[in-house]
Amino acid sequence: MDILLLIGAFLLVLLGIIGSFLPILPGPLTGWFGLLTMHLTEAIPLDYLFLTITFIIAFAIFILDYIIPALGAKRFGGSRAGIIGTSIGLVIGLFSPIPFGIFIGAFVGAFVGEMTHKSNSKTALKAAIGSFLGLLVSAFMKFTVALIFLGLYIWIFVSHSDTIFL
Repeated sequence: MDILLLIGAFLLVLLGIIGSFLPILPGPLTGWFGLLTMHLTEAIPLDYLFLTITFIIAFAIFILDYIIPALGAKRFGGSRAGIIGTSIGLVIGLFSPIPFGIFIGAFVGAFVGEMTHKSNSKTALKAAIGSFLGLLVSAFMKFTVALIFLGLYIWIFVSHSDTIFL
């Protein structure tokens, strides 16, 4: 049973990395659930302090994920339409065969969203850049935390490998 839990935990941590770029999945929180699943095994009892600290970090990133793109858009004069356009473009770019389609889609979506809200293309471009930069900062932050959670999973797994494979 421990092996199945560890496999599930590993898949959740990997899904957390993927979720760093997808707006559908909360990346770091999904990775944290992988660490929690690892704790449920008999072979690897994790400390409650460790789980609490990693949860606080994952939850803070989850909240910041909604704040940072909005701050980027507002800083550059953007509107709610630009943020919505960024999200829609990101989803469309996800299914695009173009390399880096997620980022191109997010930028184009932000621009189109701002154009529907503003008549000036220069202002819309500036706001689209702000929305896009906010999205990049947020994605980088989520990706970094998700990678750290993967590193923690691997480190804990390797350090307890003698009790796992008994």
